[in-house]
Amino acid sequence: MADKKRPELLVPAGSLEVLKVAVRYGADAVYIGGEVFSLRAKAKNFSKEDMAEGIAYAHAHGVKVHVTANILAHNHDLAEARVYFGQLKELKPDALIISDPGMFTMAREICPEIEVHVSTQANNTNYETFLFWHRLGTKRVVAARELSLWEIREIREQIPEDMEIECFIHGAMCISYSGRCLLSNYFTGRDANRGACTHPCRWNYAVMEETRPGEYLPVFENERGTFIFNSRDLCMIEHIPELMEAGIDSYKIEGRMKTALYVAMVARTYRKAIDWYLESEECYGEHLDWLRAEIRKCTYRRYSTGFYFGKPDENGQIYEDSTYISEYTYLGRVEEVHDGRARITQKNKFSVGDAIEIMKADGQDRKVNVLRMYNAEGEAVEACPHAGETIWLLLSERPEAGDLLRVEGSRQRA
Repeated sequence: MADKKRPELLVPAGSLEVLKVAVRYGADAVYIGGEVFSLRAKAKNFSKEDMAEGIAYAHAHGVKVHVTANILAHNHDLAEARVYFGQLKELKPDALIISDPGMFTMAREICPEIEVHVSTQANNTNYETFLFWHRLGTKRVVAARELSLWEIREIREQIPEDMEIECFIHGAMCISYSGRCLLSNYFTGRDANRGACTHPCRWNYAVMEETRPGEYLPVFENERGTFIFNSRDLCMIEHIPELMEAGIDSYKIEGRMKTALYVAMVARTYRKAIDWYLESEECYGEHLDWLRAEIRKCTYRRYSTGFYFGKPDENGQIYEDSTYISEYTYLGRVEEVHDGRARITQKNKFSVGDAIEIMKADGQDRKVNVLRMYNAEGEAVEACPHAGETIWLLLSERPEAGDLLRVEGSRQRA
């Protein structure tokens, strides 16, 4: 489809392993966080050495790397931030994602050659805000998640043609404004806006009337209370045409805390959706059933379209529980193949004789049987019960290095 601009597929990576998976499974760009200032304190994140390796790996495969530094900084953060931006200048990522004006100013001063993208944390809800950041030298702004497609189209019409709009199109949604939440800090003293969120939006709540202390009233007709802040996950896999018409330049997937399997499954599905749509609308339509089925193989909390088609109503929440739906379990990534055997670092238990799947980057999945299994010392074993073990596998079909192994069914909570 020659008249349609190809959007960027921007995929999260919480570790070097996941970055390599994102690259293999279809990302045009990945976004990562360092060990400071990245709003994901509990993610593995990237050391300086891992970041250097990850950037080199991505660039070697034609994929860009964006680094998050999007905390709301306090005075005592600024000296360390200067040092950090100096390190990033040496590492040469393609962009920095920043929300705080002070951090933005420092980044522009210390590493002006690196693009600065304005984070959704900055509450970017109108075209004058986009123009404000453009005048300060930014090329891209991440739209607030509270915007509709109609509002995004209007922003596109009012900003310079060379300015880019980045939007979240898949992943978890939180009860907050543009990702800025106070619940965690209020309840636990751990600030979500500084990367330490405890996810209280997923907790079970009841109401207590002031004059009747200790008497808890369910907010919803359910004897177990209700999860009143627990939003559905965003999913726009069925709406690629509408995203394209809105003029969005970068389709962003949420999930720097997610596993390699999740990242691979989501990236591969959206990669196919975008490519099929660019081939033709008919091609995309013909594959919609496959896309719907694939995206539901990912770990998720029931899907919605967020704010894209108007403000969510009561159906945008999940009231019964806060658990994920998980149809597949991650077994490991094939790190090398030698003499027909595949080496993995095992993630979940499986055994000789099990039927598993090789997940390929091209969209195909191979059902295979585990014929033999060996530990790191080369001794034959019947199962691998301990996560993190080095395991060599002989499968009924030879995999390739970089393939992921999975099994249908949830063997542990995601």
